[in-house]
Amino acid sequence: MSSSSSHRRTSHTTQRRVAAVALVGVSALLAAAVQSGAASAAPEKSSLGKINRGSLAIPLTPSQRAELIRDADAAKAATAKDLGLGAKEKLVARDVIKDADGTVHTRYERTYAGLPVLGGDLVVDTTKAGKTERVVKATRATLKVASLTPAIAASKAEKQALSVAKADGSKKTDADRAPRKVIWAADGKPTLAYETVVGGFQDDGTPNQLHVITDAATGKKLYEYQGIETGIGNTQYSGQVTLTTTQSGSNYTLTDGARGGHKTYNLNRGTSGTGTLLSQTSDTWGNGTTSNAATAGADAHYGAAETWDFYKNTFGRSGIKNNGVGAYSRVHYGNAYINAFWDDGCFCMTYGDGAGNADPLTAIDVAGHEMSHGVTSNTAGLNYSGESGGLNEATSDIFGTGVEFYANNASDPGDYLIGEKIDINGDGTPLRYMDKPSKDGGSADNWSSSVGGLDVHYSSGVANHFFYLLSEGSGAKVINGVSYNSPTADGLPVTGIGRDKALQIWYRALTTKFTSTTNYAAARTGTLAATGELYGTTSAEYTAVQNAWAAVKVGSRPGGGGGGTSFENTGDVSIPDNGPAVTSSIAVTGRTGNAPSNLLVDVNIVHTWRGDLVVDLLAPDGTVYPLKAFSSSDSADNVQETYTVNASSEVANGTWKLRVQDKAAQDTGYINSWKLTFP
Repeated sequence: MSSSSSHRRTSHTTQRRVAAVALVGVSALLAAAVQSGAASAAPEKSSLGKINRGSLAIPLTPSQRAELIRDADAAKAATAKDLGLGAKEKLVARDVIKDADGTVHTRYERTYAGLPVLGGDLVVDTTKAGKTERVVKATRATLKVASLTPAIAASKAEKQALSVAKADGSKKTDADRAPRKVIWAADGKPTLAYETVVGGFQDDGTPNQLHVITDAATGKKLYEYQGIETGIGNTQYSGQVTLTTTQSGSNYTLTDGARGGHKTYNLNRGTSGTGTLLSQTSDTWGNGTTSNAATAGADAHYGAAETWDFYKNTFGRSGIKNNGVGAYSRVHYGNAYINAFWDDGCFCMTYGDGAGNADPLTAIDVAGHEMSHGVTSNTAGLNYSGESGGLNEATSDIFGTGVEFYANNASDPGDYLIGEKIDINGDGTPLRYMDKPSKDGGSADNWSSSVGGLDVHYSSGVANHFFYLLSEGSGAKVINGVSYNSPTADGLPVTGIGRDKALQIWYRALTTKFTSTTNYAAARTGTLAATGELYGTTSAEYTAVQNAWAAVKVGSRPGGGGGGTSFENTGDVSIPDNGPAVTSSIAVTGRTGNAPSNLLVDVNIVHTWRGDLVVDLLAPDGTVYPLKAFSSSDSADNVQETYTVNASSEVANGTWKLRVQDKAAQDTGYINSWKLTFP
């Protein structure tokens, strides 16, 4: 009879090999994992406010979590009624978080007439007494479609999806399953659609899981996103590390019984299945070189353990799904595959061996970044496209940085440089910079209306910059031997609150405030709400979050500071479809004389087919300043623009209005927020 027990043993690795690599495909280049680390990081000190322990999530055992989800499912009909959902709408409880004060945050998916609603997710907060306190919805649109009968055949949607995948460079392309009928609600107006998932391989050998959403009435492509979220880096061994393994008879396996049974497998150049569980008679794994297949396995196993421990000890989260179940890792994927990726479908992390199979991509920063994609997938589910995609990617950079600082590994001191050890550029420079993202030549330092059109690894720069400023502050400084000099968009300083607090704020926002469609404006709202719960709305932390967002051009500084005085209205105003004009007001006070000749009007409107909209600014005396005209050919979504208006003939003080009218049928939306800035 064999016995099974957990062992913690030492694995030896040599100093990493440095090699220049030629990357295949743009997606590999852009999807690097975090390269931070934390050898000599000292404990953070802060004179700011103490955290509100009542608003911290409490650790839940798998059985406690399952019971809360069962309770939510049992009450879902009553919850749907309380929320005023339609008769055809039903809720499906997906996740639950409970705070120390008894508040429960339940995340739901929605169905409509039995069809999945993509973009219909919502979070319901209930007090200890069971009273609904807050609801955060991915879409505010009323769920209603004219017909549930498609006008086009499923085969047409599948053909379109295959064409999209091939245009993106997919190889061995085939539909993983027949298109399914869904309600697409993420872009504003709910639409009957088909969702087709295309398999095969991407242009760099990464498995393909392309989701294509097709309008079931017109055949128009509504959306596409990649289900496989990828990262890249050369092997960066972590020196001498401790592994938790399992003994069975005379053999040891890379099975971590202390962390949900996480297993590490050897694919041995394969690209499917799990391969073979790494097993040997000795409990010392690898020899520090690629001549031993267990070396990559040891690094991957270590990275998974540190990621698990980071989430558990920092946030009380037990595993990626918070259910106490470990994922699994696969090493030696493909032949000379220069990438690594997380796949929520297999709930696993996969690592290639790099150029020439010489440098396995099994670094701890890769693990931290990629497994954080799994956390995002199982919480907010941020759509991997547009601004929500940038937030998704930044979340992995942020938490991947947190993992490496947490690991405190002497081989790689902590920093805010992304990919500084992998030398992708061939000149020793990092792939991304959190203190000034634009230094990589493509990432955005600050928000603009065009950010959503960037690749998600570049639009992530806005959130990465925000996180750095919130953690460390602006200006020149040296941290763990690395020099930084973080600028601000408004030229005003930001004082950091420390990385530990910044991580707590981002995690709470991700798990209780963000939804699949969260954009940067909503991320600001969500992080402020999280900060208010953790530290109070009058705290220095709350002010710091406002300042850090304003410093990347998302919202304004408290009191209107930030390159001038700003006045903002963040209240939502629904825009009737092909209906009368609606207005949103801002009362300007405390100014003297007339408005300036360069009055800035920041407009954030969520609306499909923005060409339908006419947008005007109304001065206090009723004078109309046209901002945006109707255009039948402008089919893009949303109006997120900053307009400059010569309002020098107007008295500054008074009630200013944003007027919006939808002049054509079939598309809907709402005014999300707008702001006046007097430079």
